[in-house]
Amino acid sequence: MLVRVTETAIDESDIRSFVSDDAAGAVVVFSGTARNHSPGKTGITHLEYETYPEKVVGSIEQIVEESREKWDLIKVAVVHRSGRVNVGEPAVTVAVSAAHRADAFDAARYVIDELKSRVPIWKQEHWSGGSVWIEGA
Repeated sequence: MLVRVTETAIDESDIRSFVSDDAAGAVVVFSGTARNHSPGKTGITHLEYETYPEKVVGSIEQIVEESREKWDLIKVAVVHRSGRVNVGEPAVTVAVSAAHRADAFDAARYVIDELKSRVPIWKQEHWSGGSVWIEGA
């Protein structure tokens, strides 16, 4: 298992490499990227994430362990950004390897959905003319 919070750009090839395994018939990589709009807003220039790495890492590790209990997984990696994330850059990457695609897809979706609903990460959207904090978990 690899779980990390970082202020540097996410290297998705390193994450994919980490979960790769000769026993894996499936590798699923989900990349949540910063986009230039949200409901009611256009022209978003960047996001700002605030995290408490010790709490965030522990919470994500728990979610990963839950996914390992539900599906037959080989490796799981989750990396989330902290600080500024420009439009087009990954804010979070989840990678899962498993012998079969259904397990890999289901587990990857579970991990990102649970992360979004349970992990204490706060996001601020910035656009030319203002910013707003989006409620975290």
